Amino acid sequence: MKTLTGTGGLIRLILRRDRFVLPLWILPLALIPVSYVKSFGELFPTGESRLRYAGNAGFVTLYGELSGTSLGEFITWRVGFVPVMVALASLLTVIRHTRVEEETGRRELLGSSVVGRHAGLAAALLTTFAANVLLAALLALGMYSQDLPMAGSVAIGLEFACTGWLFAAVGAVTAQLTASAGTARGIAISVLGASYVLRAAGDTSAHSDGPLGWLSWLSPLGWAQRIQPYGDNRWWPAVLVLAATVVLVAVAIYLSVRRDLGAGLLPDRLGPADGEVGSPLGLAWRLHRGLLVSWVTGFALLGLLFGGVAEGVGDLMKDDKDVQEMFARLGGSAGLIDSFLAGVMTIIGLIASAYAVQATLRLRAEETSGRAEPVLATASGRLRWAASHLVFGLLGPAAALLAAGLTEGLAYGLAVGEVGKQVPRLIGAALIQLPAVWILAAIAIVLFGLFPRLTPAAWAAPAICILIGLSSAGTNVAEWVRDISPFNHLPRLPGGTASAGSLVALIAIAVVLGLIGLIGLRRRDLPVG
Repeated sequence: MKTLTGTGGLIRLILRRDRFVLPLWILPLALIPVSYVKSFGELFPTGESRLRYAGNAGFVTLYGELSGTSLGEFITWRVGFVPVMVALASLLTVIRHTRVEEETGRRELLGSSVVGRHAGLAAALLTTFAANVLLAALLALGMYSQDLPMAGSVAIGLEFACTGWLFAAVGAVTAQLTASAGTARGIAISVLGASYVLRAAGDTSAHSDGPLGWLSWLSPLGWAQRIQPYGDNRWWPAVLVLAATVVLVAVAIYLSVRRDLGAGLLPDRLGPADGEVGSPLGLAWRLHRGLLVSWVTGFALLGLLFGGVAEGVGDLMKDDKDVQEMFARLGGSAGLIDSFLAGVMTIIGLIASAYAVQATLRLRAEETSGRAEPVLATASGRLRWAASHLVFGLLGPAAALLAAGLTEGLAYGLAVGEVGKQVPRLIGAALIQLPAVWILAAIAIVLFGLFPRLTPAAWAAPAICILIGLSSAGTNVAEWVRDISPFNHLPRLPGGTASAGSLVALIAIAVVLGLIGLIGLRRRDLPVG
């Protein structure tokens, strides 16, 4: 077909450009479940201990329902958040090689050669699908090498791959809807977040014999979990996920035909006929406000979700020393429920770092799209322009964390009758994540200021921190590996003791990195294509 002409060449180009990025998420996400087998097998050697650990509403919310008590089923359940990371990496990869290519003008340049209309979309999807197949194969072989059944190992690989395929297709659809890569990412990540919330709410309700168990059937994440590796090894949920993937790919192709190259299907909102933007900060506010509202709303919902299940976690942890040890590793040590809440706050902080990087990288998007030049042609200097966006990269995560701490404190406080006590404690525990979040934002500033073409590598920083957090929970990871993540140097709140020294050191590192990046921005050429 002429519309697919040049697909092979574009695939080779993607593989060349992502020769470091693809292994960065394929290998760790495939190896994390494998690393859990030995450590969790020793920690929970019997089916009874596994069932007791997993049969708590708090864990059901986080990971879903445990399908059985065998070691393979237990490991599959415990790594229930890893498919979410696979989905996130997949949708970001597709958007990077479709919408970002159009936004920066590279797609138009390639289109002047012998490249078909759908070649770019096909290349991005095929490369991402193949990456998920490779991840699934590595995972299956790794699990089988740990003396787990081959059928179950293939099934868990299929669960991960199906999740990645479906959300790659979601990324393909959102890339057709809007002319902005940032907005496309926001929509796709919102779909992923909604899928996780539906799965969590449905499984939690079903666990307590509530009436909302059907909600998990509205979530693609819930479909994939029903494959039940090492248990029933069901294949029909995979067919359901694949069918949805095919439909979404068809929708993406249909939408691609109905829009102009470089434009989105959704029309841009028109401003007033007469008006002005009085400053770079005013312009930045208009560009960031939608993203800010979306993240703050999402964090508020996360706070409600985690705060609502915190009380039930304590019922299990009081009677099981192994579980107490597990949560001591996740964060916090002054109380059992406080340990759970501290671990949750670390997760929320890691998610906030993704928002910080996304908001900071808006600088690069403004530069490559040509919108920065008219602003810099006025009396506004580079640093003032950069500062207008960095306000949202640094304070936006603060607002999101504040929302999460507030709603989590309200939910947990109402459950235990201590709203006045729990709200300030959990707000403080949320905001204490900011120094680590700012370091990851500062890394993005350094890349933007010194190596603008490498700014997509800024996403590696939160990805590495998330992978360290996932792999170190319950496993014997070397301390120096944990120390790579700035989140490992934060006080473990609530329940722990805050150390001013570590916070000052982290903030100082963020300030130094940020200044280096801004100095580089001031000295380099602008724009750099």
